[in-house]
Amino acid sequence: MSKRPPSPPQGGAVIKRARATPPPSNQIAISSGNDERSKGLIRTVQRTSNLEAPIVSLADAHSGEILSCRFDPTGQNIAACSSDRSISLWRTYPPNTNYALLSSHAKAPILDLQWSLCSPLLYSVAADHTLTLTDVTTGQRVKKIRAHREIINTVDRTMASGSGTELVATGSDDGTVKIWEGGEEAGKTPVATFEIKCPVTAVCWSADGNSVYIGAIDNEIHVYDLRKGEQVSSLTGLTDTPTSLALSPNGNFLLSPSLSSQTMIWDVRPFSPSPSRIHRALVGAPAGFENTLLRGAWSKDDGGKRVAVGGADRTVTIWDVDSGRVLYKLPGHRGTVTAVDFHPKEPIILTGSKDGTMILGEIEPAPTA
Repeated sequence: MSKRPPSPPQGGAVIKRARATPPPSNQIAISSGNDERSKGLIRTVQRTSNLEAPIVSLADAHSGEILSCRFDPTGQNIAACSSDRSISLWRTYPPNTNYALLSSHAKAPILDLQWSLCSPLLYSVAADHTLTLTDVTTGQRVKKIRAHREIINTVDRTMASGSGTELVATGSDDGTVKIWEGGEEAGKTPVATFEIKCPVTAVCWSADGNSVYIGAIDNEIHVYDLRKGEQVSSLTGLTDTPTSLALSPNGNFLLSPSLSSQTMIWDVRPFSPSPSRIHRALVGAPAGFENTLLRGAWSKDDGGKRVAVGGADRTVTIWDVDSGRVLYKLPGHRGTVTAVDFHPKEPIILTGSKDGTMILGEIEPAPTA
């Protein structure tokens, strides 16, 4: 029995079957088996940044919990400090190398750090009562100042209004906030000292660099005028100690997580429509029972439409500022998320944890109005 010959194509032309195009780079093929041929496209991941992957783990640098981590002003580098007394420096983008580990950089846990705004310096404060200036190009300590009589919990920097000088504020358990001249010519004598009379947990500069917001264990945020050298106002309404302070990119609002698990956003404009100056009261990030100084942050690529705070539930919570709605609860850590920061130019969030690791994660861009 003969087989029927295949019918010739119409018009005698040879027709080639189109080769299937490979999935674009923003699609992930997931399969339960090891056979490449059996992989099927399960879902599409829309990439929103230049990271190598939507989630990147930065690990194996620290043997202790990470207490603070921040992007530099360009977004190209990351610095983190730890209870193991070291500072690690990382590349944000591929290959995400840990290009420096400054071990034994202090004699006690390093509690907070900030990148300089005008020079290749890193300011860090530690439980050994010191403020250290480090040259990030060489990894060498430029200056080490015995700044306080007790543990220093927090540091912030600003460009002084009109003078072009960088100023650094440090807050300590000794109940004082001290103002220092920053940069490579920094002196070892403070230019101002504010007596708060109870341990200070957080400091943050105003947008114009003329005032300092100071959080303390009296559950208040004290506002000090640098020119007058005295307290000019305070923000009240917290039921427990503020753990950190962060100013919005436009300088109009102040973020303050607290040990009560309530996160406040304060209206710090000169004329506020609210007598209490409370703009939003956010819930969703549990502080836990360890009295950890959780460090919050504002998004920068969208002008501050979102805020984020880590929690004892091992996640980071991201809220929409206008509505107060929780947008994300991001998992991935095995310990309390102690610190968060947003990339200055892309929708990327950085988180640091008591598990000694950091995670870089993409989020969706904020919707345009």
